Amino acid sequence: MPVNKITSSKRGKAAIAAALIAAATGGWGAYKAAQPPTAVVLAVDTLIKPWEGLVLSSHWDQYAKIYDICYGETRINGKPVGPGMTRTAAQCQDMLVTRVQRDYYAPLTKCIAEFEKKPISVQASAISGAYNFGVNGMCNSTAARYIRVGKYRQACEAQTAWNRAGGQIVGGLVKRREMGDAQRIGEAELCVSGI
Repeated sequence: MPVNKITSSKRGKAAIAAALIAAATGGWGAYKAAQPPTAVVLAVDTLIKPWEGLVLSSHWDQYAKIYDICYGETRINGKPVGPGMTRTAAQCQDMLVTRVQRDYYAPLTKCIAEFEKKPISVQASAISGAYNFGVNGMCNSTAARYIRVGKYRQACEAQTAWNRAGGQIVGGLVKRREMGDAQRIGEAELCVSGI
């Protein structure tokens, strides 16, 4: 369960409102692919990009013990990221949105019935969690069980359990899963801001 108190926030509500307005007005001009689901864009822009950070040259992730690039990509075209690889910001953006929709959103619609009808904040938080700790982890989690039965607040709080790396609680993961920090919204914060 959460380390800190989970509360709705003005910035969480503002992020949700901005995503809904952009979707309604066709404001996804930055995305080359067909307009992705609003929950995908909310997850990408509000939760994934700020927490992963953009890296245009591959670097070694000390926690995961692998190379990554862009916004935490560990594979490109089915091959592992290795030392010396580079990408442009536009390539990273396109890769991220395409991959999130295909590899995280679509599988979640299969393992959580009527996922696309759940509150957008719950969807975005689950997508971000799946991106960070895996689709199987999310689909088989307590958070997913709560989403399936409409217990959204409990789902938001249950997802905070994914705050460890190497068996140890990691402060950065606590922030990411819970209430964020001064610059970034946390998954649970966004999640409860839309229910």
